[in-house]
Amino acid sequence: MGQKEWYIIDNINEIDTPALVVYPDRVLQNIDLLKTMVDDAGRLRPHVKSHKSIDVIKLMLQNGIEKFKCATIAEAEMLGMASAPDALVAYQPNGPKLERFIALIKAYPDTAYSCLVDNRQTALAISNKAIEHSISISVYIDLNVGMNRTGIIPDNSALTLYKECLTLPGVTLRGLHAYDGHIHDSDFEIREQRSETSMVPVWKLIDQITAAGLGKPDLIAGSSPTLPVIARLKEIDISPGTFIYWDKGYQSAYPEQPFLPAALLIARVISLPENGKVCIDLGHKSVSSESELSKRIFFLNATDLKFIGHSEEHLVAEAGLDHNYKIGDILYGLPYHVCPSVALYERALTVVNNAVKGEWLTTARDRKINI
Repeated sequence: MGQKEWYIIDNINEIDTPALVVYPDRVLQNIDLLKTMVDDAGRLRPHVKSHKSIDVIKLMLQNGIEKFKCATIAEAEMLGMASAPDALVAYQPNGPKLERFIALIKAYPDTAYSCLVDNRQTALAISNKAIEHSISISVYIDLNVGMNRTGIIPDNSALTLYKECLTLPGVTLRGLHAYDGHIHDSDFEIREQRSETSMVPVWKLIDQITAAGLGKPDLIAGSSPTLPVIARLKEIDISPGTFIYWDKGYQSAYPEQPFLPAALLIARVISLPENGKVCIDLGHKSVSSESELSKRIFFLNATDLKFIGHSEEHLVAEAGLDHNYKIGDILYGLPYHVCPSVALYERALTVVNNAVKGEWLTTARDRKINI
């Protein structure tokens, strides 16, 4: 008999589907690989949005990663619960979110929290609330380097905002944040060139800040696609997220990053409609569905299937008139976009030595944990 495929689960008949499963040994290998890609592990600030799991955070802490990035208050609280030393909420807190952010700062003093600002109004609101609560709130100026989502253009207006934040009571300005999520070309040379071009105004802004006698700001930059580019630079934090589980989309697009798929979606064939079709229990509620139908899931052990229909609870595929699929067949699926797929599951089953042995809760799946 040939060697068993890495993803096979021996006790699969005990597992209801659809299910999210993770392979902790592969997660650890991905953490180790990430650490080899930078000159100093202290530069790593992984984004927790991909896994939303306190168990994964604990693994990274045990392996010397101490700085993190997140998007939601729940993710930030999860980091506080894990006693992560440093947590950037890469979002601008407004209204009730600002109140919750302040509650986090008070509830988890062992975690140094920070957030983003890209405008004077938000900066003033943060300052006023900090004074009201007798605390100091750390911020980074969010720069728009091409994503065109949030952030201030890194020009004189950014310099003005930077200077003002330095004078605001209750605000501690820590540096700059430049997310380049718009750069995702498969061709590495093109990606590299676009990354370098996007950073030119950032370097100019840093030079202006330094020349004004304001010191050299800390910088958080890059994304998963530009990780190999930003990793070559010095003294810059980088915050990849998808590396931890990897997915089919990034595996196909970025072969220069040899991370291992470490999370799969398990499904079953539940019906055999006429005309050579199979129906699988993996609907919109079970796998991220923002991409075209052919790029939602890749079944490792059923690469011949051609998807023709997708609804809330079902995925229909063309298998050919002479197919051998049977009701109850297990399919091991690698999602094209793992981050929102993970968020659909309240827990991930852990697979060790080809058997499900435990589970990791998707701790920050909900919008609220305690605060």
